[in-house]
Amino acid sequence: MKNIYVAQIFRNIAKILQIKGENPFRIRAYEKAAHNIESLNQDIEELIKKDELTSIPGIGKDLAEKIKEIVSSGTLKDYLELKKSVPEGLLELLNIPSVGPKTAKLLYEKLRIKSINDLEKSIDEDRLKGIFGIKEKTITNIRKGIEIIKKGKERLPLAQALQIAERFIQPLKELKEVKKVSYAGSLRRKKETVRDIDILVISDNPHKVMDIFTALPMVKEILAKGDTKASVRTFEDIQVDCRVVEERSFGAALMYFTGSKNFNIKLRKLAIQKGLKINEYGIFKNDKFIAGRTEEDIFRLLDMAYVPAELREDLGEIELALKFSLPQLVELNQIKGDLHVHSKWSDGGNSIEEIISFCIKKGYSYIAITDHSQSLKVAGGLGAKELEKKREEIERLNKKFKNIRILYGAEVDIDSEGKLDYKDILLKEFDIVIAAIHTGFKQTKEKLSSRIIKACENKYVHIIAHPTGRLWGVRDAYEIDLEKILKVCKDTNTSLEINAFPQRLDLNDIHSRMAKEAGVRLVIGTDAHSLDQLDNLHLGVAVARRGWLEGGDILNVLSVEELLKSIKK
Repeated sequence: MKNIYVAQIFRNIAKILQIKGENPFRIRAYEKAAHNIESLNQDIEELIKKDELTSIPGIGKDLAEKIKEIVSSGTLKDYLELKKSVPEGLLELLNIPSVGPKTAKLLYEKLRIKSINDLEKSIDEDRLKGIFGIKEKTITNIRKGIEIIKKGKERLPLAQALQIAERFIQPLKELKEVKKVSYAGSLRRKKETVRDIDILVISDNPHKVMDIFTALPMVKEILAKGDTKASVRTFEDIQVDCRVVEERSFGAALMYFTGSKNFNIKLRKLAIQKGLKINEYGIFKNDKFIAGRTEEDIFRLLDMAYVPAELREDLGEIELALKFSLPQLVELNQIKGDLHVHSKWSDGGNSIEEIISFCIKKGYSYIAITDHSQSLKVAGGLGAKELEKKREEIERLNKKFKNIRILYGAEVDIDSEGKLDYKDILLKEFDIVIAAIHTGFKQTKEKLSSRIIKACENKYVHIIAHPTGRLWGVRDAYEIDLEKILKVCKDTNTSLEINAFPQRLDLNDIHSRMAKEAGVRLVIGTDAHSLDQLDNLHLGVAVARRGWLEGGDILNVLSVEELLKSIKK
């Protein structure tokens, strides 16, 4: 899968253009293209074969040809020429949040800094102080930015890890010698980031499995290869391990390699108390194998309820499983509609009618079209006149499509003082109002919290989108007083969003559980800007399940009538 590789080249082009002070619209075009390619659920090579590259939002004929050149040759001639126009090393600096083109150029010219290591060393040696325009706060932010970059290199976001795992699993599934295959580890627990990928296989011909696994096109390097286990490194620098296990031990191995470590330790202690021994080969009594074919068999033998993989973190789930009192975690098929979707009216890539047709196939009962508000010019925010035309289109389409309800919505910007981008006279006309912060991320914890609280207190605001502003690999979550916000949400009947966009997953699992315990309902929304991104809802459901959420905790599990009644303040 070359999606990430193509996206990185486009992102680097945008950065070089920034350094050179080129047309901001051209820069934005490359950034948008990179963003949308990175978020694809499909392999970009498949889109090339089908001649469907221009179906990706932001990809016209020119960029489509560039994508074909990158995929076929491994590089882009225009990119290689462009790289020669800026000092080597500046691109790496621009990956750091808080380091813009001007700062990167300044660091290079004054201190000859041309790598992250150079920059980190210069900060440690206190060499940045006194350089024109670089203040103590800027240095602190740069240091934090370096930490984000390092963290991003060590781990892979859940969505990308799932894509890579499936690229290995699918060809293995097709082998007649393979009876069963599954990924394990933190990926199966659906942690938001993954360090490496574990794959377990049942097969009577492990040698063939090892040969096929290590020869797959995603493999950059074979790290180890034995009779029943092999380790490889992908082009994304992710380690993937494959193990072939006996059928009778598959459940035990799946449980062992799924983890977590703390969960496994507590489970082993529980087994010992019952006179049993548990490991990756099965459960044994006096060295006699008594179970291990399935995880269900093991949990049954330990007199406890089955613990879903997402809960296996030793956070109280074992104690509840022993009482058969685990929560009934929300399932993807319970979600009746998506409440955060962008159309061509703002910065989305599809018309409302195209979105509706797609959502009907997904079996949704409703969909909220929540385009950006007027002040967010970069995202094509809508003014009053455009809103009226959009509303008329939704009314017309609601008459046309009888088996789905289109909700008239908006993602309304919260300004630096907590004021909303639309006046109440416009807000009251919407079915769904999502409020969100898009600027001023470096304000104080108190200021950011105050902005969100003011939005919650508006009687026309129903949901706060991506509440902590996190973008994986770009910026950390900004600091907010979540406990205080949750109290206000409860008092004002305002829901918080679990944003399922792959780089966000915001709220995270810990904060989602806090919201549940505070009696605040959540919404799972994709924040989709293309049809393909509507399929990301499962990522939000994974966060919800890790946060112990049940169907009753999620607003868009309700029918459209129940939903509209429930959000009234």
